[in-house]
Amino acid sequence: MFSAEVYHDRRRRLMNQIGSGLILLPGHLDAPMNYLDNPYPFRQDSSFLYFVGLDQPGLAAVLDIDSGVEMVFGSDPTEDSIVWTGPLPLLHQQVEQVGISRTQPIEQLPDCLRQARQQGRAIHYLPPCRPETTIQLHRWLNIPIDEIQSQCSHPLIRAVVEQRSIKSADEIRQIESAIEITHSMVRAAARVARPGVREYQVVAAVDHACRWRGGMPGFISIVTTHGEVLHNRVCNETLKAGDLLVCDIGGESAEHYTGDITRTFPVGGRFDSRQKDIYTIVYNAQRTAMATMRPGVEFREIHRLACVELARGLIAIGLMKGDPNQAVAAGAHTLFFPCGLGHMLGLDVHDMEGLGEDFVGYTGTIRRNPAFGFKSLRLAKPLEPGFVVTVEPGIYLIPDQIDRWQARQQCGDFIDFEALQKWRDFGGIRVEDVTLVKERGCKILGSEFASTADQLEELIQSEQAGTNCPF
Repeated sequence: MFSAEVYHDRRRRLMNQIGSGLILLPGHLDAPMNYLDNPYPFRQDSSFLYFVGLDQPGLAAVLDIDSGVEMVFGSDPTEDSIVWTGPLPLLHQQVEQVGISRTQPIEQLPDCLRQARQQGRAIHYLPPCRPETTIQLHRWLNIPIDEIQSQCSHPLIRAVVEQRSIKSADEIRQIESAIEITHSMVRAAARVARPGVREYQVVAAVDHACRWRGGMPGFISIVTTHGEVLHNRVCNETLKAGDLLVCDIGGESAEHYTGDITRTFPVGGRFDSRQKDIYTIVYNAQRTAMATMRPGVEFREIHRLACVELARGLIAIGLMKGDPNQAVAAGAHTLFFPCGLGHMLGLDVHDMEGLGEDFVGYTGTIRRNPAFGFKSLRLAKPLEPGFVVTVEPGIYLIPDQIDRWQARQQCGDFIDFEALQKWRDFGGIRVEDVTLVKERGCKILGSEFASTADQLEELIQSEQAGTNCPF
């Protein structure tokens, strides 16, 4: 938890930007796996965390802009509940830690909101990402469930995105703490990624490393030898020498800021010549992107430059042909890189995208390109100092896509389909780091970590040296 002054300042800035009415910020409820007393691990709503800072279920905050009153609605622990939880602070004691002095029972929230509506006052709320919150808003505001999303407050979304996009020094420290946890997870993957190990055993080692450092996974780990499947979460394969293992993983800090790092390991400890060629192309594209990141530059242009570098490398090894700029303009590179270069990161691994991806990554004048590959770019707008952005180019050889494109000779002027047939079972490679946009340029957050092909080989060999035990 940050200081009470931090949360107070955030709320005041938000209320000043909205101007009038009420801001309703629901926290999350416990979500049951299969019955109420067996919930999933609790994760608070990120905007509630950002503005209110309280990390327990069943709370909601109301910010009355016109009167300046800030209030949290919730419940005190009961005699029955403390049997299961142990002693807990009272609600008024909790809210004092975040600079709020007024509380009310959660049962009184509907009356508070009803009175505001009767007075003709606007009630601003964010689009909910969970069905439980949608049902709560339906009951509290008397809005049909299928209209909850459409009636959310666009001014509030824009204000929250504007504020949360610029990370403070305290937030950067939390993100770097999360990245250090994530580095330990990557090292654990390098230690166990050896022939005969199952993918799910690598996941177990990764999760163990995260929890050992006091973290929680920020998202479901992607650990797969089928790297051509961008978000493959099926982890049943047995690793074989010569496989490529994509590990896209992240741990959360104490305040729930997350890391997001991807490395691609050669099972057996050495890349073969083809694997090293592709890895180097991807790495060079990442560094090209980072070299151009600075305030005022549109991220879609950085994406384009990374794609040109990917095309240039693929032309050099004979999988593409022609001019790399023309190939990217024609979309030929999307056969190999059908997604975006990166996304914002913070309290969410894809920061704030639950509020609407276009609100986060686009503007009124910078619109999403609907073409294949380009439409998956999550961030396109100009960068600003304080943005935290992942940079994660990749090359993915997807057999079904290769067959479809070859059948219709799509972008045949730029793709050598005959040469490509020899690579159809290659898989995929992704390299990802987290960057902070500074006043001039950007920097990779976290301590220096293995990134080149040679460094990854050295990391595997050092982690696996002297032990046969994967844990």
